[in-house]
Amino acid sequence: MNYLTAVHTDIGIKKKTNQDAVLLRIADTDYGKVVLGVICDGMGGLARGEVASATLIRVFSDWFEERLPELLMQGLTWERVQKDWKEVIDQCNRKIIEYGVRNRVSLGTTLLAVLLWEGRYHIVNIGDSRIYQICDTFLQLTRDQTYIQREMDLGNMTYEEAMRHPQRNVLLQCVGTSSSMMPVFHTGTYGGDTVFMLCSDGFRHVITPEEFYEYLNPCILKNEDVMLEHARYLTELNKYRQETDNISVALIRAC
Repeated sequence: MNYLTAVHTDIGIKKKTNQDAVLLRIADTDYGKVVLGVICDGMGGLARGEVASATLIRVFSDWFEERLPELLMQGLTWERVQKDWKEVIDQCNRKIIEYGVRNRVSLGTTLLAVLLWEGRYHIVNIGDSRIYQICDTFLQLTRDQTYIQREMDLGNMTYEEAMRHPQRNVLLQCVGTSSSMMPVFHTGTYGGDTVFMLCSDGFRHVITPEEFYEYLNPCILKNEDVMLEHARYLTELNKYRQETDNISVALIRAC
C-alpha cells in the first residue's frame, strides 16, 4: 500500500506563538510502508506549551528512527508497539514535569499518535486532539478526554449545552501535568482509498463534518498538492470564521 501525505500548521489570528507540533514519517520495510503520524497541542492556557509539544514530538521521532528498526527485526506487533509507547509517554511525562519544576512554570500537551501498517491503524490518545477516518463516511476514531465529553457521556449535558459551557476547554488528561496518566489505545482496519485526518482542536471547532468530507474525501485528494491546498483552504476558513486557537492538520491518504 502506498501513502500520500500533507501537513499544515498555522499560528492563527490571536495567539503569539504556535504551541502545536506535528510529525509525519514513512519507512519502507519488510512489512511494506509503515507510517507514523503524531500531533500535539501544547496547553494554550499554560506557559511554554510549545516546549511540551515539541518535546513529545522529538521523543516519537527518536522512537521511529531508533526503536522501530529493532521492532521490525524482532517481528513487529501491536503489543510490542503499545508497550514501547507506554514507556515513551511515561518518560516524556516525567521529563516535562521535571522541566516545569526546575523553571517554575506549568506546561502540558495533548498527544495523538497513529501507526499504519498492513491495513491496520494503531492509535494512542491523551487529551482532545483527534483523528478521523474518511472513506465512504466521516468517522471520528478518538474520544475527547475533556470535562464536557465526560458530562455528555454521563447524560448530564447535551451537545448544545457543552458547546456553550465555560469549562468546554478543560482537559481531564494531558502529558506533563500529572504523574498518573492513562493513555487510551485502540486499533482497527482500513483499505485503499482511505484518508486519515489528524488535527488539533483549533482545526475542527468551526468546520462541519459535511465540509470536511467535501474537501478531504479520497475521491478529491488525488495527489499531495491537492491535499496541501485543501488543508490550507480549511485553515484559512477557520481563521475567517474567527477561530482563535492554533490550527494544525496532518493528512494521510492510503492508496
